[in-house]
Amino acid sequence: MALAEETKRIAAQFEYTDEDVNKGVQEFLRQMNEGLQHDGTSMSQIPTYVTGVPNGTEKGLYLAVDLGGTNFRVCSIHLNGDTTFNLTFSKVAIPKELMVAKHASDLFGFLAKQIELFLRTHHEDHFEAHVRRRQTVSTPEGYRDEHIFRLGFTFSFPVRQVGINKGTLMRWTKGFDIPDAVGKDVCALLQQEIDLLHLPVKVAALVNDTVGTLMARSYTSPGKTSTLLGAIFGTGTNGAYVEKITNIKKPVEGDYDKTTGLMVINTEWGSFDNQLNVLPNTSYDIELDKKSVNPGIQIFEKRVSGMFLGEIVRLVVVDMLKNPAISLFKDENSSHNDWKSTTTIAEDSGVFRQWGLDSSLMSIAAADGTPDQSSLRQELEKQLQIYAASLEDAQAFRAVANAVGRRAARLSAVALGAVVLQSGQLDDKTSDEPIDIGVDGSLVEHYPFFRDMIYEALAAVDGIGPEGAKRVRIGIAKDGSGVGAALIALVAASMEKKGVVDYLNYIKNDVAQKFAAAIPEAGESTTVA
Repeated sequence: MALAEETKRIAAQFEYTDEDVNKGVQEFLRQMNEGLQHDGTSMSQIPTYVTGVPNGTEKGLYLAVDLGGTNFRVCSIHLNGDTTFNLTFSKVAIPKELMVAKHASDLFGFLAKQIELFLRTHHEDHFEAHVRRRQTVSTPEGYRDEHIFRLGFTFSFPVRQVGINKGTLMRWTKGFDIPDAVGKDVCALLQQEIDLLHLPVKVAALVNDTVGTLMARSYTSPGKTSTLLGAIFGTGTNGAYVEKITNIKKPVEGDYDKTTGLMVINTEWGSFDNQLNVLPNTSYDIELDKKSVNPGIQIFEKRVSGMFLGEIVRLVVVDMLKNPAISLFKDENSSHNDWKSTTTIAEDSGVFRQWGLDSSLMSIAAADGTPDQSSLRQELEKQLQIYAASLEDAQAFRAVANAVGRRAARLSAVALGAVVLQSGQLDDKTSDEPIDIGVDGSLVEHYPFFRDMIYEALAAVDGIGPEGAKRVRIGIAKDGSGVGAALIALVAASMEKKGVVDYLNYIKNDVAQKFAAAIPEAGESTTVA
């Protein structure tokens, strides 16, 4: 009974009420507009120069790479010109040591090598033909321009973008910390390593994953409704939304198409409320932040994203294990355990190691509806080497994990709700057109009821309410970042052929094109209708 009571007390610390949600939305709106006024704010509100979208008729074979967090994906996308495409991809984990490498070349050299392996594996004929041509042509680069793969680089970290394929890294997030790369052009860093391997690849476009999600949906969409927001809820979290140019008060360098009156803004909302004006701040949040590679920043992300949620739960579990008044994962004898065995934790269990508890275990806990929590108890043994956990142990773990996950979903609703209100789309009370939001990432895709909890919180937001929440359509955009990056690489290639220096002047399409359909399941080769 003591364990159940202590669990309830700790879970209550993660309660995020309707009042908290509304305070969060108002502060989010304030910081959004502050970021549109000037630079150096908590939320960077970065103009992307993207003022138009693809229309589904584009054709060709393009490469895309996606450095979004702990994994690196290489994709090739064949656009069929009829809103469908074929996608082939490979994925590899980033070695932990490369996330904190001394030199930028260590990480970017690894990425270039993965591109080479992908080309040799999936496009061997094409690749070998390039190699043969390189030995026979006399251009300085060794390739004719038409034989070079155009690559879109989805780089999901804060960058100051100054061109279609130019952007300097502002800071690292999501556990990366390579000071050598900060302030440098990330496209040039990757191109340099590609050139050292003599690959027939040109980094043609730099894309943030959330902008890529918007672009990909625009290619495949069957409906009339424009997508307001692309959002990522995975290893990290971020959003890019369509803003009125008249609301952007800070200077926007360079030329861009002003005729649409709109521009996609990359919010970098992972750093929302670094000042902790309104965000919840338990002792566990404080400890996580203090021991992270970037204390004091990305405060919103540390309460919402998959990379950090498991660590919050782990810190709670460790705290409870130290409490002599309760018996979590320990029995005096086997009669205290419904499995008639005593609970033991291996000395090398992930529970005792920073980042040792993966947030996927939270999804399993949330999904386990069995009376004896058998699925969760088996996973506690498999993932954390906690043997013969009792029913009461499993219930306590589940309650803590669910409290942390629910808070993350409701905080996510703060970001989505603020963007919906900022758009003004709910002001027209006569319209019943859906407000479309494209989302990607492991949390919204795999965490049970995550979207349901978001909707529940949206319905409590002043200015949205239950009726407004019904108009918000949250749809999965699977692999949007890879396809979106390829689409912008296509645009950049078309721009080159026409002698257009700046993609930002090239796209003249109305940003309010229809784009709502989610990109389907990824596979070795997938055709999307």
